[in-house]
Amino acid sequence: MSAHRVVSATALLVIVLPVAGCGLFGSEPKPEDAARTFLSAFANGDTATAANSTDEAKPAKDLLDKTRAALKPTAVSATLDQTEVSSADSTTASSGYTVKWDLGGGRSWSYQGKLELRRAEKTWRVHFSPSVIHPKLQPQQTIALREQQPQPAPILDRDGSPLLNPEKVVAVLLDRKAAGDLPKVAGALAGAVARFDKSITQQSVTDGASKVPEGQAYPVVTLRDADYQQVKGEIYDLPGVRFSSQTRLLPPAGKEFAAQVLPTVRKAVEDQIAGTAGWRVVTLNAGGTEVETLHEQQAQPAKAVTLTMSRGVQAAAEDALEPVKNAAMLVAFQPSTGDLLAVAQNAEADKGGPLALTGNYPPGSTFKVVTAAAVLQAGTATPDTVLPCPGTWTIQGRKIPNNDEFDLGNVPLHQAFAASCNTTFAELATKLPADSLTNAAKQFGVGVDFELAGVRTLTGKVPPAEPVVERAEDGFGQGKVVTTPFGMALVAATAARGSMPTPNLLRGAETKVVGAVAPPPPGIAEQLRPMMREVVTSGTAKKLNRLGEVHGKTGTAQFGDGTHSHGWFIGFRGDVAFAVLIVDSGTSGPAVDAAGRFLGAIG
Repeated sequence: MSAHRVVSATALLVIVLPVAGCGLFGSEPKPEDAARTFLSAFANGDTATAANSTDEAKPAKDLLDKTRAALKPTAVSATLDQTEVSSADSTTASSGYTVKWDLGGGRSWSYQGKLELRRAEKTWRVHFSPSVIHPKLQPQQTIALREQQPQPAPILDRDGSPLLNPEKVVAVLLDRKAAGDLPKVAGALAGAVARFDKSITQQSVTDGASKVPEGQAYPVVTLRDADYQQVKGEIYDLPGVRFSSQTRLLPPAGKEFAAQVLPTVRKAVEDQIAGTAGWRVVTLNAGGTEVETLHEQQAQPAKAVTLTMSRGVQAAAEDALEPVKNAAMLVAFQPSTGDLLAVAQNAEADKGGPLALTGNYPPGSTFKVVTAAAVLQAGTATPDTVLPCPGTWTIQGRKIPNNDEFDLGNVPLHQAFAASCNTTFAELATKLPADSLTNAAKQFGVGVDFELAGVRTLTGKVPPAEPVVERAEDGFGQGKVVTTPFGMALVAATAARGSMPTPNLLRGAETKVVGAVAPPPPGIAEQLRPMMREVVTSGTAKKLNRLGEVHGKTGTAQFGDGTHSHGWFIGFRGDVAFAVLIVDSGTSGPAVDAAGRFLGAIG
């Protein structure tokens, strides 16, 4: 007969013990019970009980504790397979087992192994060796978990050009205690890296390093790897200076590119672009060097995220605003789709946050596009209706002037629009119902709220005007009317398209629209377009006529005590609609000039 026998993990092993003088049956401890005790405690994290089930409790507990600390499982399951008693006198046995580790985040690792069991003084215990944890774990080895983060996916523009790309950056850190002569090291650092950030000086580095708590390093600057390589030779061996690197999504065109959009988009999609981390379970020798990989799951990069923005249009918008000293903004749409093409601000505007998207300003005469639409819908006038355009017009004691009080006499509505007659549009507005401009504005997007993935936007407010004087002021974009560059770009896009396009920024994300009304009736936009074209051919924006089939409307909007004015220009050419605002510019001229630079650059 064979000296080996197999016992089921669930079988009851009964041994008949001869006892003199009686027929008493007794049961001895079974090897599978010891194996089951060990595995149950092992799975439940009761390392003391598991270790005490072995023949070497202390080293067993040490290794079990180290393994759980290294893997940090959320759950462990262990299954006893078969137990094989392997000697004629039944003093040794082996039990198969299956262990499954749940390491969190969808990470699962399972394997099979064997426990060796030994009986001493009628007690079965698991013979301890590292293989009780994993069959490939050897003496003097431990288990470790290694994670590998994939590079974040890039964020692309509508044409596939990168707007944010993964790039290695190096943080330059200074430990003041290790630096020794702090002013000397600070001066050397500043001298090397100030070319990338002019605000970094010997004094700023010294002051910054002096203020951090003891034992912490002061972050002097974070450099793109290419920039770091330029100065590495000057700073690498400076005492107290150390470095750390990581991968970040950065705009290839420069850190200020689309500064009011890309950072918020990056935050909105950070989970989407992170991908799935890879991980490995490895064995380490006593020196901490990896010996063998026990399990590996490759990192899975995410797919790129695509925006509706155009890198070329964005660059053209930013370049168009760069020469302007006052705060300046430009927003551009594609009317046919509602795609947001560009959101640009100059450095002065950036000080106030995302003003192009959320900054409310009186729109001045650019609002005459909305007033004209309301007038045409009401049947009060047509583009050819002859109306007075006096230099001033007074209603209930409120004197309303044209710019420099120019007087055209009686002219067709389209000419009054092109010349920007405040008096004409103020009087027309008084003949409309109190909510007429409110409703017309919503047809063009002003007063509509959009939940746009990636950015926060506002369009403005046009409250109903019961007082007739307020209605007159609203008619030429003053009074209580306020809009944003985003909102006025939407007005221009609606005039180009004939109905309000729903703004989009993130491909595949739906924009929620709150407060939208029916579009302008058929034919309204068709009547507005020739009027907007006339502004460029013979009106207040003639300097743009050289740039093709440009349609637009200028605007000068008083604010504060009335002695200062913002300058606006809104318009469209082909399938690009836009709004330009120059804060406190006095006239619309600088906005028209910026629009010209923008249109000239996008071709």
